Amino acid sequence: MERFLMLGHCQPKLLLVGSCATRLMKNPFRYFDSSPEVIRLVVQMYVRYPLSLRNVEDLLAERGIDICYETVQLWWNRFGPMFAAEIRCKRVDRMRGCTHWRWHLDEVYVKINGELHYLWRAVDHEGEILESFASKTRDKAAALKFIKRAMKRHGQPRVIVTDGLRSYHAAMDEIGNADRQEIGRWANNRAENSHQPFRRREHAMLRFRSVKTLQKFSSVHAAFHNHFNQDRHLISRHDYKVRRAAAQAEWRSLAA
Repeated sequence: MERFLMLGHCQPKLLLVGSCATRLMKNPFRYFDSSPEVIRLVVQMYVRYPLSLRNVEDLLAERGIDICYETVQLWWNRFGPMFAAEIRCKRVDRMRGCTHWRWHLDEVYVKINGELHYLWRAVDHEGEILESFASKTRDKAAALKFIKRAMKRHGQPRVIVTDGLRSYHAAMDEIGNADRQEIGRWANNRAENSHQPFRRREHAMLRFRSVKTLQKFSSVHAAFHNHFNQDRHLISRHDYKVRRAAAQAEWRSLAA
Protein backbone atom coordinates (compact mmCIF):
# COMPACT_ATOMS: atom_id res chain seq x y z
CA MET A 1 0.00 0.00 0.00
CA GLU A 2 1.28 3.46 -0.81
CA ARG A 3 0.36 6.69 0.93
CA PHE A 4 1.33 10.28 0.22
CA LEU A 5 1.81 12.76 3.07
CA MET A 6 1.86 16.51 2.46
CA LEU A 7 4.01 18.31 5.00
CA GLY A 8 3.23 22.02 4.70
CA HIS A 9 4.54 23.30 1.34
CA CYS A 10 7.14 20.55 1.07
CA GLN A 11 7.26 17.98 -1.68
CA PRO A 12 5.17 14.84 -1.08
CA LYS A 13 6.99 11.94 0.54
CA LEU A 14 6.21 8.37 -0.42
CA LEU A 15 5.80 6.02 2.54
CA LEU A 16 5.65 2.30 1.85
CA VAL A 17 3.36 1.01 4.58
CA GLY A 18 4.13 -2.55 5.63
CA SER A 19 7.31 -2.71 3.58
CA CYS A 20 10.90 -2.90 4.77
CA ALA A 21 11.71 0.77 4.97
CA THR A 22 10.29 4.24 4.67
CA ARG A 23 11.83 5.45 1.45
CA LEU A 24 11.87 9.06 0.33
CA MET A 25 11.31 9.91 -3.32
CA LYS A 26 14.56 11.86 -3.46
CA ASN A 27 17.80 10.20 -4.47
CA PRO A 28 20.07 9.66 -1.41
CA PHE A 29 23.14 10.16 -3.62
CA ARG A 30 21.98 13.50 -5.01
CA TYR A 31 24.54 15.62 -3.12
CA PHE A 32 27.55 13.56 -4.23
CA ASP A 33 29.48 13.83 -7.48
CA SER A 34 30.54 10.17 -7.44
CA SER A 35 28.31 7.45 -8.83
CA PRO A 36 26.26 5.18 -6.52
CA GLU A 37 28.35 2.21 -7.69
CA VAL A 38 31.56 3.81 -6.40
CA ILE A 39 29.93 4.74 -3.09
CA ARG A 40 28.65 1.19 -2.59
CA LEU A 41 32.10 -0.21 -3.40
CA VAL A 42 33.81 2.10 -0.89
CA VAL A 43 31.35 1.29 1.91
CA GLN A 44 31.56 -2.43 1.21
CA MET A 45 35.38 -2.47 1.22
CA TYR A 46 35.69 -0.54 4.46
CA VAL A 47 33.01 -2.32 6.49
CA ARG A 48 33.37 -5.84 5.17
CA TYR A 49 37.15 -6.21 5.07
CA PRO A 50 39.76 -5.45 7.81
CA LEU A 51 41.09 -2.36 6.03
CA SER A 52 41.92 1.10 7.33
CA LEU A 53 40.67 4.29 5.71
CA ARG A 54 43.99 4.81 3.94
CA ASN A 55 44.08 1.17 2.81
CA VAL A 56 40.77 1.70 1.02
CA GLU A 57 42.08 4.91 -0.50
CA ASP A 58 45.18 3.16 -1.88
CA LEU A 59 43.23 0.18 -3.26
CA LEU A 60 40.78 2.47 -5.03
CA ALA A 61 43.68 4.50 -6.49
CA GLU A 62 44.91 1.31 -8.19
CA ARG A 63 41.48 1.06 -9.84
CA GLY A 64 41.68 4.65 -11.05
CA ILE A 65 39.31 6.05 -8.41
CA ASP A 66 40.85 9.10 -6.77
CA ILE A 67 39.24 9.88 -3.40
CA CYS A 68 40.57 10.97 -0.02
CA TYR A 69 40.49 8.76 3.07
CA GLU A 70 38.28 11.37 4.74
CA THR A 71 35.75 10.76 1.97
CA VAL A 72 35.78 7.06 2.86
CA GLN A 73 34.97 7.95 6.47
CA LEU A 74 32.18 10.31 5.40
CA TRP A 75 30.59 7.79 3.07
CA TRP A 76 30.55 4.86 5.47
CA ASN A 77 29.07 7.05 8.22
CA ARG A 78 26.44 8.41 5.84
CA PHE A 79 25.48 5.33 3.83
CA GLY A 80 26.61 2.39 6.00
CA PRO A 81 23.64 2.52 8.41
CA MET A 82 21.25 3.09 5.51
CA PHE A 83 22.50 0.04 3.59
CA ALA A 84 22.56 -2.06 6.77
CA ALA A 85 18.98 -1.10 7.70
CA GLU A 86 17.70 -2.16 4.28
CA ILE A 87 19.62 -5.45 4.41
CA ARG A 88 18.47 -6.17 7.95
CA CYS A 89 14.83 -5.44 7.23
CA LYS A 90 14.73 -7.73 4.20
CA ARG A 91 16.39 -10.56 6.11
CA VAL A 92 14.12 -10.15 9.14
CA ASP A 93 11.04 -10.30 6.91
CA ARG A 94 12.29 -13.55 5.36
CA MET A 95 13.28 -15.07 8.71
CA ARG A 96 9.94 -14.40 10.39
CA GLY A 97 8.42 -17.25 8.46
CA CYS A 98 10.96 -19.70 9.95
CA THR A 99 11.07 -21.19 13.42
CA HIS A 100 13.83 -19.90 15.68
CA TRP A 101 15.10 -23.11 17.22
CA ARG A 102 18.08 -21.94 19.17
CA TRP A 103 19.76 -18.65 20.05
CA HIS A 104 23.29 -18.23 21.36
CA LEU A 105 23.95 -15.19 23.55
CA ASP A 106 27.38 -13.94 24.51
CA GLU A 107 29.21 -10.76 25.48
CA VAL A 108 32.73 -9.66 24.62
CA TYR A 109 35.03 -7.07 26.17
CA VAL A 110 35.77 -3.92 24.15
CA LYS A 111 38.17 -1.30 25.45
CA ILE A 112 37.23 2.33 24.75
CA ASN A 113 39.63 5.05 25.90
CA GLY A 114 41.14 2.69 28.44
CA GLU A 115 37.79 1.64 29.93
CA LEU A 116 36.13 -1.75 29.51
CA HIS A 117 32.78 -1.89 27.77
CA TYR A 118 30.73 -4.83 26.58
CA LEU A 119 29.31 -5.85 23.23
CA TRP A 120 26.41 -8.30 23.51
CA ARG A 121 25.57 -10.57 20.57
CA ALA A 122 22.65 -12.85 19.71
CA VAL A 123 23.38 -15.54 17.10
CA ASP A 124 20.94 -18.14 15.78
CA HIS A 125 21.63 -21.84 15.20
CA GLU A 126 22.98 -21.14 11.69
CA GLY A 127 25.41 -18.41 12.70
CA GLU A 128 23.22 -15.46 11.66
CA ILE A 129 23.97 -12.43 13.83
CA LEU A 130 20.55 -11.34 15.07
CA GLU A 131 21.37 -8.43 17.36
CA SER A 132 24.34 -6.41 18.64
CA PHE A 133 24.14 -4.22 21.71
CA ALA A 134 26.86 -2.11 23.36
CA SER A 135 26.77 -1.21 27.06
CA LYS A 136 29.03 -0.02 29.86
CA THR A 137 28.01 -2.82 32.22
CA ARG A 138 27.03 -6.46 31.99
CA ASP A 139 24.52 -6.57 34.82
CA LYS A 140 20.89 -7.64 34.82
CA ALA A 141 19.63 -4.33 33.42
CA ALA A 142 21.93 -4.51 30.40
CA ALA A 143 21.10 -8.16 29.76
CA LEU A 144 17.38 -7.48 30.07
CA LYS A 145 17.54 -4.59 27.61
CA PHE A 146 19.55 -6.68 25.16
CA ILE A 147 17.23 -9.71 25.28
CA LYS A 148 14.08 -7.60 24.97
CA ARG A 149 15.58 -5.78 22.01
CA ALA A 150 16.36 -9.04 20.23
CA MET A 151 12.95 -10.57 20.94
CA LYS A 152 11.11 -7.47 19.79
CA ARG A 153 12.68 -7.80 16.34
CA HIS A 154 12.97 -11.57 15.90
CA GLY A 155 10.40 -13.11 18.23
CA GLN A 156 11.10 -15.74 20.88
CA PRO A 157 13.21 -18.86 20.29
CA ARG A 158 12.66 -22.32 21.70
CA VAL A 159 16.07 -22.51 23.41
CA ILE A 160 18.54 -19.81 24.49
CA VAL A 161 22.14 -20.93 25.06
CA THR A 162 24.30 -18.73 27.29
CA ASP A 163 27.47 -18.91 29.31
CA GLY A 164 27.55 -18.96 33.11
CA LEU A 165 26.93 -15.21 33.54
CA ARG A 166 24.18 -14.82 36.14
CA SER A 167 22.80 -11.70 34.48
CA TYR A 168 21.25 -13.84 31.75
CA HIS A 169 19.30 -16.01 34.17
CA ALA A 170 18.12 -12.98 36.18
CA ALA A 171 16.94 -11.19 33.03
CA MET A 172 15.23 -14.27 31.59
CA ASP A 173 13.60 -14.99 34.94
CA GLU A 174 12.03 -11.53 34.86
CA ILE A 175 10.84 -12.04 31.28
CA GLY A 176 9.43 -15.46 32.17
CA ASN A 177 11.43 -17.76 29.89
CA ALA A 178 14.16 -18.92 32.28
CA ASP A 179 13.13 -22.53 31.58
CA ARG A 180 14.43 -22.13 28.01
CA GLN A 181 17.98 -21.34 29.08
CA GLU A 182 20.78 -23.83 28.45
CA ILE A 183 24.31 -23.58 29.85
CA GLY A 184 27.16 -25.77 28.66
CA ARG A 185 30.92 -25.72 28.54
CA TRP A 186 31.21 -25.80 24.74
CA ALA A 187 27.55 -25.27 23.86
CA ASN A 188 28.07 -21.56 23.16
CA ASN A 189 30.98 -21.89 20.73
CA ARG A 190 28.85 -20.57 17.87
CA ALA A 191 28.47 -17.23 19.63
CA GLU A 192 32.15 -17.19 20.59
CA ASN A 193 33.20 -17.75 16.97
CA SER A 194 30.91 -14.96 15.76
CA HIS A 195 33.19 -12.42 17.48
CA GLN A 196 36.19 -13.25 15.29
CA PRO A 197 35.31 -11.19 12.17
CA PHE A 198 34.45 -8.22 14.38
CA ARG A 199 37.70 -8.55 16.32
CA ARG A 200 39.74 -8.50 13.10
CA ARG A 201 37.88 -5.38 11.99
CA GLU A 202 38.37 -3.74 15.38
CA HIS A 203 42.14 -4.19 15.23
CA ALA A 204 42.29 -2.61 11.76
CA MET A 205 40.37 0.41 13.10
CA LEU A 206 42.72 0.76 16.10
CA ARG A 207 39.75 0.33 18.46
CA PHE A 208 36.80 2.65 19.04
CA ARG A 209 36.50 6.09 20.56
CA SER A 210 32.98 6.01 22.01
CA VAL A 211 30.12 3.62 22.82
CA LYS A 212 28.00 5.30 20.15
CA THR A 213 30.58 4.49 17.46
CA LEU A 214 30.85 0.91 18.76
CA GLN A 215 27.09 0.42 18.59
CA LYS A 216 26.85 1.96 15.14
CA PHE A 217 29.70 0.02 13.55
CA SER A 218 28.83 -3.32 15.18
CA SER A 219 25.27 -3.13 13.85
CA VAL A 220 26.42 -2.20 10.34
CA HIS A 221 29.17 -4.83 10.34
CA ALA A 222 26.75 -7.55 11.49
CA ALA A 223 24.30 -6.76 8.68
CA PHE A 224 27.06 -6.80 6.07
CA HIS A 225 28.49 -10.04 7.45
CA ASN A 226 25.10 -11.76 7.31
CA HIS A 227 24.55 -10.61 3.76
CA PHE A 228 27.88 -11.71 2.30
CA ASN A 229 28.53 -14.80 4.45
CA GLN A 230 27.60 -17.80 2.28
CA ASP A 231 29.02 -20.66 4.42
CA ARG A 232 31.47 -21.59 1.71
CA HIS A 233 32.88 -24.44 3.82
CA LEU A 234 29.51 -26.23 3.75
CA ILE A 235 28.58 -25.98 0.06
CA SER A 236 30.16 -26.77 -3.28
CA ARG A 237 32.16 -24.30 -5.33
CA HIS A 238 29.36 -23.96 -7.89
CA ASP A 239 26.69 -23.24 -5.26
CA TYR A 240 28.99 -20.74 -3.56
CA LYS A 241 29.51 -18.82 -6.82
CA VAL A 242 25.76 -18.71 -7.44
CA ARG A 243 25.04 -17.41 -3.93
CA ARG A 244 27.88 -14.89 -4.11
CA ALA A 245 26.56 -13.52 -7.40
CA ALA A 246 23.05 -13.25 -5.93
CA ALA A 247 24.37 -11.38 -2.87
CA GLN A 248 26.29 -8.95 -5.06
CA ALA A 249 23.25 -8.38 -7.29
CA GLU A 250 21.11 -7.60 -4.24
CA TRP A 251 23.85 -5.33 -2.89
CA ARG A 252 23.90 -3.30 -6.12
CA SER A 253 20.15 -2.78 -5.84
CA LEU A 254 20.32 -1.11 -2.40
CA ALA A 255 18.98 2.46 -2.33
CA ALA A 256 18.51 2.25 -6.09
